[in-house]
Amino acid sequence: MDLKIKNKVALITASSSGLGKAVALRLSKEGAKVMICSRSEKNILKAKTEIEAKTQGIVRAFITDVTDDNQVSEMINIIVNEFGGIDILICNAGGPPSGRAIDFKVNDYRKAVELNLISTINLSYKVLDFMKKQKWGRIINITSVSAKQPIENLILSNTARAGVLGFAKSLSSQVASYGITVNSVCPGFTKTQRVENIAKAFVESGQGTQEDFYNNLEATVPMKRIGTTDEFAQTVGFLASEGAGYITGVALQIDGGWVKGLF
Repeated sequence: MDLKIKNKVALITASSSGLGKAVALRLSKEGAKVMICSRSEKNILKAKTEIEAKTQGIVRAFITDVTDDNQVSEMINIIVNEFGGIDILICNAGGPPSGRAIDFKVNDYRKAVELNLISTINLSYKVLDFMKKQKWGRIINITSVSAKQPIENLILSNTARAGVLGFAKSLSSQVASYGITVNSVCPGFTKTQRVENIAKAFVESGQGTQEDFYNNLEATVPMKRIGTTDEFAQTVGFLASEGAGYITGVALQIDGGWVKGLF
């Protein structure tokens, strides 16, 4: 299927590994000019090399902390000056620490909101003018199923990522007339470093082995397995496509049926 995004400029944040990197690879395979960023120079340059080797596409790497407005502005300016604008924005950021309410103070919530919600708002505002002028754009926010169905040990993520869904839904109706779609994807349990870190915390807390963790996890998913990053990336790729132009304001879980709610 031709997604019709060849030569579109796509910015994917927090894309040195995991879901962000998988999306960058997918968009590059579709012919998009891919802009990737991370706080780690070593990791983002490694990701750039790997994506280029697999796709022979145009890939630019930036060392950027999405919570730092100056760094984000500098990255956006470089991209716009070189490529003329940004057509596809994939807002992504690492998850805040795991834990329960008793484990955190108010300032921990501020940091989580800055990381996941404010970064999404800031990035969106910085690309909207260009998207409005060309009357075409795709903004896709990578959140979590925890924004729809809270996960017991992820209270910071439950809180901050739910805010992303509220912002995205509100923004979607206000920019729809410009041909800009705004959607969110809510990954369930997927084989990433993030899930491996949660597994490690499970073992360290004395609750069981890593095998116990994955067995318990898969038992909660109707498909009886966790997802792959490629499955996730293919879904995001479609939402970024020309063919998804009439889909906006959606919060789509990619979770093997884990979320039990109707909406």
